[in-house]
Amino acid sequence: MKQFFLMVLCCVLATNAQSQIETVELSNAEISSGKILRISKFPSKYITPRTVDIWLPKGYSKSKKYAVLYMHDGQMLFDASATWNHQEWMVDEVASELMNSHKTKDFIVVGIHNISETRYADLFPQNTIDYLSTEDKSAFLTHAKTDKPDLIFKGNDYLKYLVEEIKPYIDSRFSTLKDKNNSVVAGSSMGGLMSWYAICEYPEIFGGAICMSTHWPGADPELNGPFPVAFLKYIKAHMPNPESHKIYFDFGTKTLDKYYQKYEDDVNELFKSAGYTTTNFRNEKFEGADHSEASWQTRLHIPFTFLMSK
Repeated sequence: MKQFFLMVLCCVLATNAQSQIETVELSNAEISSGKILRISKFPSKYITPRTVDIWLPKGYSKSKKYAVLYMHDGQMLFDASATWNHQEWMVDEVASELMNSHKTKDFIVVGIHNISETRYADLFPQNTIDYLSTEDKSAFLTHAKTDKPDLIFKGNDYLKYLVEEIKPYIDSRFSTLKDKNNSVVAGSSMGGLMSWYAICEYPEIFGGAICMSTHWPGADPELNGPFPVAFLKYIKAHMPNPESHKIYFDFGTKTLDKYYQKYEDDVNELFKSAGYTTTNFRNEKFEGADHSEASWQTRLHIPFTFLMSK
C-alpha cells in the first residue's frame, strides 16, 4: 500500500511540474508554414533541461489526430536565421509540401535542442560500450576522460527524457496518435546513432527511425576504432521486429560522410538477415552530398515519405 501511494505521489508531482511548463509561440520565427511553440528548459530529472520546439502544421486542429516526429538537434530544423551556420533542415517546408500533396499522413514535429558541450555524451548509444572488448572499452573510456575530464555518458538518460518526460507531455497537450506506428525518431550524424538506438531500446514506443549520415565510426573516423563492430553487435542483439518497424539510413560521399560508405554492406546484410526488405528498410547513397544541413534538407522528403506515408 505504501508503494502504491508513493507511485501516486510521483505521478501527481510530475503532473504538477508539467502543468507549470510555459509554452511560447515564436511569432518572429522565419518559417514558411505552420507555427512553432517553444518550451525553454523543458524540465527533467534525468539530464540538463533544454529547449524543446513543437512545430504544428498550418490548419492544426484538435478535431484531428496527428502522428509525431521527434527530432534531435532541434535548433537546426526550422529557421536558418537563428542557426550557427545559417543552414536549416527546412522541416516546415518539406513536411508541409508532403502533407498538402497527400504523400504523407498529417504529423507534428518535436525538435529537442542539443547542448553543444554535452551533445556527444547525450547522443552516444551508451549500452553499446558493453559490446567492446575489455581492452577496447578501457582504452576508449580512458581516452574519453583524458580528452574531456567531465564527460559522463548520458545516452540512456537522454532517451528517458524523451520517452518518459517529453512524449507524455506532447501526447497530453496535443492531438496526437500515441501508438508506435505513429511515433518516429529522427536525426543526423550523432543524431543518426541515437535514432537507431532509440528504436532498439524502445521498440514499443517508436515504430520508425530516420538515421541520416549516421556517424558509424562513433568517434574520430580516421582512427578506425572498434565502435562500428560494437554498434552492429548491439543492433543484432536488439533488432526491432521487421514486421512492425521501419528504418531509414543514408550517407553522402563528401566531407565527414565520405567515411561512412565502407560500413554500408555490413549494415545492409545485418538488416537483411533479420528479415528486413525494401518495404521497411532503406540505406541510400547520395553522390556528392556532404555532411551538412544543406545536404540533408535536399533529400529530407525521401525519409519523410518512407516513414510517414499514409
